[in-house]
Amino acid sequence: MRTSIKSLALAAILLLPACSTEAQSPQQAATDVVATVGESKITLAQTDERAMKQVAGNFGSLTLGQAIYEARRGAVEELIGDLLVDAEAKARGVSRVDLLKKEIQDKVLPPSDIDVAAWYRAHPERVQGAPLEKVAEPIQALLLQERTRDAQTQFLDSLKAKTSVTVSLEAPRLTVADAGRPSRGPENAPIQIIEFSDFQCPFCYQAHPTVTKVLSTYGDKIRFVYRHYPLPNHPNARPAAEAAACAAEQDRFWQYHDRLFDNQSKLSASDLKQHAATLGLDTTRFATCVDAAANTGSGGRGHEGG
Repeated sequence: MRTSIKSLALAAILLLPACSTEAQSPQQAATDVVATVGESKITLAQTDERAMKQVAGNFGSLTLGQAIYEARRGAVEELIGDLLVDAEAKARGVSRVDLLKKEIQDKVLPPSDIDVAAWYRAHPERVQGAPLEKVAEPIQALLLQERTRDAQTQFLDSLKAKTSVTVSLEAPRLTVADAGRPSRGPENAPIQIIEFSDFQCPFCYQAHPTVTKVLSTYGDKIRFVYRHYPLPNHPNARPAAEAAACAAEQDRFWQYHDRLFDNQSKLSASDLKQHAATLGLDTTRFATCVDAAANTGSGGRGHEGG
């Protein structure tokens, strides 16, 4: 089993140690334990013996560091499964082969013709117009493979439920600079959160109350940095980011930031200026700043991906 790689979230929040110039995770040694199953231990060396045999193409366009982690994670899961199955077979006094046959193979029902036809109708893009009789056999094999994998997962989950299993494999981490962007909280706070966000993004809007609650709950333990990430499919996001940067020039970024998220449906050019007036900004100075940004189309004032 492998953990899936999610695409970049619209509001990506990274939690890093403050002053994170050395926020990279430390290198784990070959003898380090990366997982335990009951009293049994799995080392990085054992993991790599299996992980490094993976074909690089299995990991698509992942960076090398992330691909190595995914290979290791998959190998750890396989090694955990092996230990769980061996322990269960020993406890029952049966062979590993007999145990797997009883708990997995014997419980998998072969796909029927009706199952195959249903899959064929549900996935026309997968068969690319091929007639059912031409693809029935590979569809049946695919369904059988899926059912076997599901039965294996259920069995291993049942074994994990009665055995202490921990995984301590270090995931890759990336140092992210705050780039001098607007921040809240003390610079020496033990936790730094860097949020890449978009004022027009609905998911960022949904995350806003959670971020606010985290900041109010943990107070000075967190330094929060906001970095603009206006997406091209949100036409009002870039002007809103520019307007927020103009508000920052009057030391009112956070008030403006909160107002934009509280009024996400009001991000037109006139709305942006009205928000500034409502917050008591110098409207002439603000309008000049916003209009200059709109006229130059420079993307300046630091809202690009950071």
